[in-house]
Amino acid sequence: MPIFEYKCDKCGNEFEEIVFGTPGIVKCPACGSDKTGKLMSCCRHKAGGPAADLGTAPAASAGGGGGCAGCSGGDCSSCG
Repeated sequence: MPIFEYKCDKCGNEFEEIVFGTPGIVKCPACGSDKTGKLMSCCRHKAGGPAADLGTAPAASAGGGGGCAGCSGGDCSSCG
């Protein structure tokens, strides 16, 4: 079941909603307004453990680029 993030245009409340099928009108749980907009959500998926546990170097370090905005090696605390 997909979870979408919304923001109320009336009161500014940000909330999540589980959506079944095609999303219809989503009301704000704080003020009841139906003037809400879907937010862009980031998706993150991690399979397995850290690269060191798998016996391989991180792909970003091996390639000399990539990583997140905070580093170039993919091995800082914000990437993990």
